[in-house]
Amino acid sequence: MPWTTHGDGRTVAPDAIVRPTERLSWPKTIGFGAQHVIAMFGATFLVPILTTFPPSTTLLFSGVGTLLFLLITRNRVPSYLGSSFAFLGPVGAAMAGPGIGSALFGIVATGFLLALVGLLVNAVGTGWIHVLMPPAVMGAIVALIGFNLAQAAWSNVVGGNRAEVSYDSVLLATVTVVAVCLIAAVFRGMVGRIAVLLGFVVGYVVALAMGLVDFSKVERAAWFGLPQFHAPSIDWAVLPMFLPVVFVLVAENVGHVRSVAHLVEDDSINELTGRTLFADGAATVLAGLGGGSATTTYGENIGVMTATRVFSTAAYWVAGIIAILLSMSPKFGQILYTIPWGVIGGVTLALYGIIGLIGVRMWIDNKVDFGQQKNLYPVAVALIVAMGMGTDVLVFGDVALGGIALGTAAALVLFHGMSALEKVRGPGRDEAAA
Repeated sequence: MPWTTHGDGRTVAPDAIVRPTERLSWPKTIGFGAQHVIAMFGATFLVPILTTFPPSTTLLFSGVGTLLFLLITRNRVPSYLGSSFAFLGPVGAAMAGPGIGSALFGIVATGFLLALVGLLVNAVGTGWIHVLMPPAVMGAIVALIGFNLAQAAWSNVVGGNRAEVSYDSVLLATVTVVAVCLIAAVFRGMVGRIAVLLGFVVGYVVALAMGLVDFSKVERAAWFGLPQFHAPSIDWAVLPMFLPVVFVLVAENVGHVRSVAHLVEDDSINELTGRTLFADGAATVLAGLGGGSATTTYGENIGVMTATRVFSTAAYWVAGIIAILLSMSPKFGQILYTIPWGVIGGVTLALYGIIGLIGVRMWIDNKVDFGQQKNLYPVAVALIVAMGMGTDVLVFGDVALGGIALGTAAALVLFHGMSALEKVRGPGRDEAAA
């Protein structure tokens, strides 16, 4: 579906939204696409670094998966598919045991199951999802996805290792996040909308001036080269570790779609939930078949859209193409590796927090009443579980669950459990009077 040009393509009114089916001029669209690449970069590369997957292969399949997602959703749902943190536990366990082939098999199986869920939703609708995840629960899930990454953001700020604080990294993070905030506050229009990109540039320039950027690996790297591919090997024993991740992926995906629909005030986007789930699953299967990390719709990029109010899917085509091109050039890949952790940390401090606040905004706009115990306790427990665990995992036999999975489970089980008990109990005198 071709995009219509928003206004004159060059300017956007301060309170206007560039919708998914619109675009600005191509130079500006390329700029927004580059900002999305920067937003996804830290987390997308952090996952293969933690799991020892090949980073260039992960970058390739994140770009390919993004383009596939846009095709399947007919350019109506803006999203970047980056590396999923939900797979850290099972992939880490598989890599420590049988190896990358088994890990990739688990990724393929999980992606296939997610695609089946998407087909089911496409056939029967999303009504059961809305019942399963009312505004109190959905807001909690969206919020905890962002707040769960707080420890990851802080690890970036202090230099990648929370046990050894680098004060140069802290300084760079401070400079970057202050630059983002100042640019957003001082400038209106287009400059203010790309505050994240410009703040990143400021942080990187400061890092260059401080002599904290090492180009030695860039000089030795080749200009062109294919990523390293791996094939999955069938290992049914790993499936108990991987398949529970589907629950998290559904929550992330549905939360993403609802967030975008809410932000652009277009409920018709929610009708594409089946397509988005299928597309996410298909992209994960494709990544697993080639040796890349599993993909998921990225909250970091929702943060960028929330800050810029530019929801054009054209920018995501640019981001996906840039990711593919970068994956084909070891030299450009090494340039991305020169970005200091502190600069990434400054950006993720803002973006991860924005993700969390999107969930809070959903509560406010839907007038969720936290005076009701069934709303209060499930949300409170879910948020603390997610924030407290961070990227840690708990292993129950062969099943490894992280903070997003456990926080989501807490919100769902406690909310529906308390709702059922309230129905059995019946209304109290205060409730009856109300």
